[in-house]
Amino acid sequence: MEKITLTKPDDWHLHLRGGDAMKSVVGMSALQMGRGVIMPNLSPPIVSVSQAIAYHSEIMSALSPASVFNPLMVLYLTDSTTKKEVIAASNAQEVHAVKLYPAGATTNSESGVTNLLNTYPVLEQMQKEDLPLLIHGEVTDNDIDIFDREKVFIDRTLSRLVKDFPGLRMVLEHITTKDAVDFINDSHNNIAATITPHHLLANRNDMLVGGIKPHFYCLPVLKRRTPHQDSLIRAATSGSSKFFLGTDSAPHEKHQKESACGCAGVFSAHAAIELYAEAFDRVGKIEMLEGFASFFGPDFYHLPRNEEKITLEKSKWRVPDSYNFSGSHVTPFFSGKELSWSLLV
Repeated sequence: MEKITLTKPDDWHLHLRGGDAMKSVVGMSALQMGRGVIMPNLSPPIVSVSQAIAYHSEIMSALSPASVFNPLMVLYLTDSTTKKEVIAASNAQEVHAVKLYPAGATTNSESGVTNLLNTYPVLEQMQKEDLPLLIHGEVTDNDIDIFDREKVFIDRTLSRLVKDFPGLRMVLEHITTKDAVDFINDSHNNIAATITPHHLLANRNDMLVGGIKPHFYCLPVLKRRTPHQDSLIRAATSGSSKFFLGTDSAPHEKHQKESACGCAGVFSAHAAIELYAEAFDRVGKIEMLEGFASFFGPDFYHLPRNEEKITLEKSKWRVPDSYNFSGSHVTPFFSGKELSWSLLV
């Protein structure tokens, strides 16, 4: 297949930052995606509806007048989030979900939840309002190996959440393990997962062999090829509506990634749909891309599918070594390498 036309996809997990940094990258997502679920872990985080609406306005003002990109805002769950705020969120057309970050799990998660029991009244209200919970699924205990933190979270926390709130729609974000794939497959249809392009196209060897590659460092961290990466590929290309596109694209300045204590995050918004096409095509499943990228996400969120189309062409191109990022530089995923698919614009 040399060309494929898809319903315009959506990115159900996207970091845009704020200010000039956001202005540097938002156009890349707007070119490829119809909508983006915008992560709230700014500094300070987006914890209220009023903050979410203000952030939405900031994003819209950074887009070109011709853009049809629609940012879907998310509240940052804390120990002190109130049921009143959840009700306000469910009534705000800009807000579409609430995000659970275990405190200390990833970038700007210091304000996250310290004890999940503190949030149970809020989760009960979310279940009543049918407002989805998006989950960064890792424990943060120092004695748990970093490669096991997703599995332990599923065993210890997520399984209990699903039992205690059977009617709450939940998305386990950026899954990285066979354990997560199996859990999602065994759960009811109100439990889904997003999968990133970097977890489909890379594993921990890419990050560690021949020296540490800081631009591959993300949380949850890349896992083994077998069984984990292979399981993610099978899930994404299976046609199951439980798995859909979420890049977790997270831009950081080059010097922050390459420092003595480099920050977590992989930037993929520059070529998101081409990267997914690469992953699907490598296993001979390019025909399964449209469901994963364009249908299953909006269906889960109870939103209409996009009507606009995009076209990808089998045409090799080299990913630049870096892109401008608010006067500095961001290193993209696949920097300096060839991709086989190009978005026709």
